This record gives sequence, C-alpha cells and structure tokens, in this order.
Amino acid sequence: VQLQASGGGLVQAGGSLRLSCAASGRTFSSYRMGWFRQAPGKEREFVAAITSSGGNTAYADSVKGRFTISRDNRENTVYLQMNSLKPEDTAVYYCAAGLLRSGSTEKSFGSWGQGTQVTVSS
Repeated sequence: VQLQASGGGLVQAGGSLRLSCAASGRTFSSYRMGWFRQAPGKEREFVAAITSSGGNTAYADSVKGRFTISRDNRENTVYLQMNSLKPEDTAVYYCAAGLLRSGSTEKSFGSWGQGTQVTVSS
C-alpha cells in the first residue's frame, strides 16, 4: 500500500488541525493504520493507531483527550484530528500501515507515507 499524508501547517497553540492520509490499493481495509511523529533532534514516536475495521484505537499518553484517529474505508483514508495543540506537538507527522493487529512500535507497521510538517507556535 502507498500512503500520502497531507494537512499539516502552522497553527497557534490551542488551535486545531486535521491530517489526512490517502492510501492506494484495494486492500486498505485490511490494514491497521497508525500515525507517528518526529520532532527535530528526537526519535520518531508513536501517536495513535486504529484497527482495520476502525473498532479500536490506541493513543500515546501525550495526546490522549486531544487527538482523535479515524478512518473511512470507502475513501481509503485515515485521519488525525488534533485539537488543543501545544508547541511540543511540533513535528513531522507520518502515517503508516501494517498487518499486525496491535503494536505501537515502528516495526509494527510495514508501509510509510512521506510525512507532513505540523508547527505549533506559542
């Protein structure tokens, strides 16, 4: 599966952004989808994941209650709604697809998009 992330940008602290990740191929609904992020000078970290059916989600503690992951299997797209953004959310955000049913490590996902920059100003 090929992934294309979009929706990043510059936003003030407290604002919102919605990231999208469009997938190619007819097997999107078979994949568990995830979002990761990488801030300058830091390792890439897990943000959120959603099962293939959309029935279960998982979040990093740092974004719980502020971010929501969702998917539309008819549109082959996964979303990340980000509310109450903080300067520490500034990073390049990546979407990823995997066939494992669980896991929050990079190894749990085999396909990656190119990333979209999110910058939160204070």
